[in-house]
Amino acid sequence: MDQGLVFIGLYALVAITPIPVTVMAVVAGLLFGVAIGSVLSLIGVLIGCWGAYWLARAVGRDATRRLLGRHRASIERNLSHAGFQTVFMLRLLPGFPYWPVNYGSGAFGVSQHAYLSASALAVLPGQISLVAIGDFVAEQSILNGAVVVVSWIAVIVLTIWSYRRWKQARRHSSDDEADGDDTMS
Repeated sequence: MDQGLVFIGLYALVAITPIPVTVMAVVAGLLFGVAIGSVLSLIGVLIGCWGAYWLARAVGRDATRRLLGRHRASIERNLSHAGFQTVFMLRLLPGFPYWPVNYGSGAFGVSQHAYLSASALAVLPGQISLVAIGDFVAEQSILNGAVVVVSWIAVIVLTIWSYRRWKQARRHSSDDEADGDDTMS
């Protein structure tokens, strides 16, 4: 298990930085298989993401804005008054990097509870799918191939569902603000 702890530590360090975590998840599958690799991958990525969240809280909004660079406006707009649904949706988007969500959530006021719970649920299918790819590369089997396919279907379905819910919530929020403006006139 010493290898597992080392892997978790390395994964957490990568997840704190802007380095994509994809490689670490695939390596987990290569080294540990889909079951153990998924557990180690989830622990490592969540520790790292939580560390980045607190790092952004410590350095503050201005430093985080500079760090986010071209992602700044989009992340700030989406996370400034966000909660569970926004973090969940951004985490599910295939190819969307974790680090802007980590830093933006910490800097722009997403509650720790909403951030951690949305992150824990949303990274699960993506991490499992990447670990399964690593396991499939190590050992091509029908079972490993099925895990890859099922986990990617879950990622796609959850992404579409989450995006629709997020858009609906934003639309209702805009309608509520507009209604409030009408009553004040």
